[in-house]
Amino acid sequence: MVLSLLLLDPSAVTEVSQRNIPAPRVLTPDGDRLGYAPVPRPLTGARLLTGVLVGRDPVTGQDIMCGGTVIGSRSRSLVLTAAHCLYHQGRTLGRLAFLPGYDQGRARHGVWPVVRTWVPARWRSRPYSTELLPYDVGLVGVVRRGRPLEAVTGRGLKAMPTTRGTALRGLELLGYPAGKGYPGLRLYRCLGDTVEAISEGPGLMVTRNCHAAAGGSGGPALYGGAVAGVVSSSSPLSDAKGYTVLTRLNGRPFERMLARADRAMRAARRD
Repeated sequence: MVLSLLLLDPSAVTEVSQRNIPAPRVLTPDGDRLGYAPVPRPLTGARLLTGVLVGRDPVTGQDIMCGGTVIGSRSRSLVLTAAHCLYHQGRTLGRLAFLPGYDQGRARHGVWPVVRTWVPARWRSRPYSTELLPYDVGLVGVVRRGRPLEAVTGRGLKAMPTTRGTALRGLELLGYPAGKGYPGLRLYRCLGDTVEAISEGPGLMVTRNCHAAAGGSGGPALYGGAVAGVVSSSSPLSDAKGYTVLTRLNGRPFERMLARADRAMRAARRD
């Protein structure tokens, strides 16, 4: 292990301290002490493809809010997010819906009910844990009035697979932080450089320039016009040298899951 995996699930709403990222490490213009700044309006490009994924734990009744982004597919109906935004504490979330282009409480492109979900097999019955973080990526299929999602939002993002050890400079993280100091209603961005987080399995990316707050899970990590990963977790918000963990889109495993999801949604459109 390269870093201590004492992590926060940033989909859970908590109070947010503003004393986390040392100022010299904040790369985002006008970024706060978590490294984040509001995205200027109007939302365009990849930012317009990003939105919120909402759901509810059927046992506790807890509402969950995460980020998500439209990913390009032949079915034109798929959204990329974090696996733990779909399976919370080992339970499948209910009432899932995606709101692309969400801004100030308004769903610019409507509310899209989730009809199918896909996550790596190990997420289906296990509770949230640090050992699952390299596999913390999921897909949802959405349909509204028989129209594919991309017919409304525009073409989805391309996936950028990276292998263990890949370091990227200047990623843009997008999400909807909530809690103290954040409204949870507006898209924020953070620029960060990444290094390898762990040396086992498919690996993880970590950035110490961004400290994802509550609501930030599932948001995309953009690089060169493509999506290289999703926000998985962060160190506790009391950590004075906070960091964010990103699950990379790791080659064949993710490609196979994307292909399965795409086939299923194309078949559903023909039914």
